[in-house]
Amino acid sequence: MPPAWVDHRTPTATDEGPRVRNRFRVRRRRTRLASWASRMDRAVFLAVARTDSPVLDVTMRRLTIAANFSRLWFGIAALLGISRVGSAQRAAARGVASVAVSSLVTNQIAKRIWGRRRPVTDAVPLARLVPTPTSGSMPSGHSASAAAFTVAVAVENRALGVALAPLAGAVGLSRVATGAHYPGDVVVGLATGAGIAWGLARAFPPLSVHRERAPEPTWIDVPPRPDGDGVVMVVNPASGGGTGARVADVVARRLPAARIVTLDEGDDLSTVLADAARDARVLAIGGGDGSVGAAAAAARSAGIPLAVVPAGTFNHFAKDIGCPTVHDTVVTIREGRAAAVDLAVLNDDTAFVNNANIGTYPQFVRYRERYERRVGKPVASLIALLHVLRRERPVRLRLDDREVATSMFFIGASTYETPGFAPAHRPHMDDGVLDVRVLDVGMRWAIPRIMLAAAIGRLDRSPLYREARVSELDVVSLDGPTAVALDGEVRTRCETARFRVDHRALTVYGTFDRD
Repeated sequence: MPPAWVDHRTPTATDEGPRVRNRFRVRRRRTRLASWASRMDRAVFLAVARTDSPVLDVTMRRLTIAANFSRLWFGIAALLGISRVGSAQRAAARGVASVAVSSLVTNQIAKRIWGRRRPVTDAVPLARLVPTPTSGSMPSGHSASAAAFTVAVAVENRALGVALAPLAGAVGLSRVATGAHYPGDVVVGLATGAGIAWGLARAFPPLSVHRERAPEPTWIDVPPRPDGDGVVMVVNPASGGGTGARVADVVARRLPAARIVTLDEGDDLSTVLADAARDARVLAIGGGDGSVGAAAAAARSAGIPLAVVPAGTFNHFAKDIGCPTVHDTVVTIREGRAAAVDLAVLNDDTAFVNNANIGTYPQFVRYRERYERRVGKPVASLIALLHVLRRERPVRLRLDDREVATSMFFIGASTYETPGFAPAHRPHMDDGVLDVRVLDVGMRWAIPRIMLAAAIGRLDRSPLYREARVSELDVVSLDGPTAVALDGEVRTRCETARFRVDHRALTVYGTFDRD
């Protein structure tokens, strides 16, 4: 006799009947709903197609052609990128990235999943018709890119996003008016693009999320110098791919009394800067962030203000002090506008103005410099990244009394906005602290955990990521001397490193505008 808990009953029609009938009802409702949506989709498509309107006939075709391959959005991004508004520039970069991801997801994945056929275009006037693409109809790639770009721009600059919304909607309408898509394809495309842009914003929050209210800079009373009298500028003509030579010409034309010292091949930058500072009342530097750090040390030693003429690749310090262009720097010198900023120092003898890095970044810089002259900086950076990913190992450090194995160790001069390892901007330059950020990769499954936390925008909450604000920090390399990158250049190797901040030790010309 079988145990009592075994049920050998055969299911009967009485048991299964209600379940089968319920499944059938649900399936029939879904079929009816899908059929109704399809009929409505075609009805709206025909209504738009049969509308006799010169606006639709001319404007819609031109608009949809302009949006082919996202040319329209890339053109708008270019205009935003050359503007002098920081939020617009960030919006352009975020918009292009969102369009790239949206195009990949829409065209390579979503269209293949849906597999919907394109509309029959018999009712569309010939003046409006565009060549029918061979890819699937749902979702609309043009609409997805339009929504992705618009939402991404709105994340950084709401007013710009609102201004672009009607244009994005018009692009979606143009896909229906020209016979390329059903309205449902456009709606799904808009939702897809908007969702992708929103997801990227969650993973990589905008600067405004973390932005604090900037305090007033510590202004220093310096005399106006309308013609540049007393200014000595040291410039490397080869910096920034020839930008140095161009900015030297601009400064010579707009500040005719300034003296310009051009670096020759083989010159020692620190020596030239020290000589220039002895004869100057204002020391100006035309170069990248590495040159700015050396000039800052020379200006502080001489007790004179520093003017930064952006001539490098990234010019982070120049942007932080509100002088992203030569024009901005010239205006601050002419008007006498300067403030005190902090200066970070390594081992009491080497100054840096942006940040210091230990770990994989110095190795990345070393590899990049090896290939840079032969293939250019962008390609050299890619080669360097591949080298670092394949060969480099974590560095074991002792931070005060704590040991860590790290691939990324960052020290910023003053506090940077945004958590994680994408610090973007400093709300003020004289808060008297070092911004320390460390990734501890010595724990189990550290790299996958860090990558997942970064992907979902939660790196700042990971136990493998640490931040601190200190006025000084002692670091010991447990595996012997290690490379230290200062302001993007590998300038020293040391086994023991003592970082500290000289509070308001440097006077710098700048506007200190944050946007």
